[in-house]
Amino acid sequence: MTNPTARKFGYPRTMVAETEHWLVLVRPQQPTYGALVLVCKDQATAFSDLSPAAFADMKLAVDGIEALLRNAVAYERINYLMLMMVDPDVHFHVLPRYEGERLYGGRAFKDAGWPGPPALASHVALSEEEAAALAADFAARWRA
Repeated sequence: MTNPTARKFGYPRTMVAETEHWLVLVRPQQPTYGALVLVCKDQATAFSDLSPAAFADMKLAVDGIEALLRNAVAYERINYLMLMMVDPDVHFHVLPRYEGERLYGGRAFKDAGWPGPPALASHVALSEEEAAALAADFAARWRA
């Protein structure tokens, strides 16, 4: 059973990868190309509530995320934002950061906040189909 946060971000359609304790999902609103959500599968609404196994498993998920986004996006920096104001389950918004823009699927993705804090309000809103296609592309790259 998945938590409401994972479902809000399109699980299972947007799933890129899964570890024992974490889901890696495409973020349907893309403030930067390749924005992901890392959602803990544990029943936890505070970071300190995570099990030791979930903390250890987060290393595997983060290693996979950074390898994927390094190759797919060629980011210059990466931000992990824990913004649990609306969605209470432990999760991070993962934003690859870069100067300029990246192109994917005939669309341009600019990092409007570069080089400062991310500009979350400025984003490319992916349709359900576009988010699922990006997730499938990233999932194939994850497995490669």
